[in-house]
Amino acid sequence: MDKQSLRKWARGKRKELDMGAISSILAEKLVQTEEYKNSKNIMLFYPLPDEVNLLLLLKDRTKNFYLPRIKGDELECCHYKAGEELCESRFHTQEPICNACNKSGIDLVIVPALACDRHGFRLGYGGGFYDRFLNDFKGIKICCIPKDLLSETVYPEKHDIKMDLIITELS
Repeated sequence: MDKQSLRKWARGKRKELDMGAISSILAEKLVQTEEYKNSKNIMLFYPLPDEVNLLLLLKDRTKNFYLPRIKGDELECCHYKAGEELCESRFHTQEPICNACNKSGIDLVIVPALACDRHGFRLGYGGGFYDRFLNDFKGIKICCIPKDLLSETVYPEKHDIKMDLIITELS
């Protein structure tokens, strides 16, 4: 199997899963981690319909939340509070309309993935946006993903950024 085949497999597998129930479990596991507890500024992502949805974390008033916005080939982070206006990106995700912030103030980034491996690498959608964004990021990087989307390998390449923690329903 190669990255393209793995992406196809993961997209198909996600359609079989109850992402609502899994998302709730993963959110609860995330908030119990020291990484989350010790972070003040957290970047989430606005999920596609078949992705893990951690937006319920926005209710946590002890944290500042950020969402990514695409600008050219780069990701920007924007401060976000529940209910603020969003617009549709070129990839059909929702993103903030506000001014971009400096990522150096972010403590923790929750990174989307199609699949992850047991070595801490994630399989993204192929655009490299998060790998570029995280390349010089000094904070914590976490993927929350269903256990059914763990793979022995996601065929990491030199530019792929390793996560600090992968959270599944079993972790």
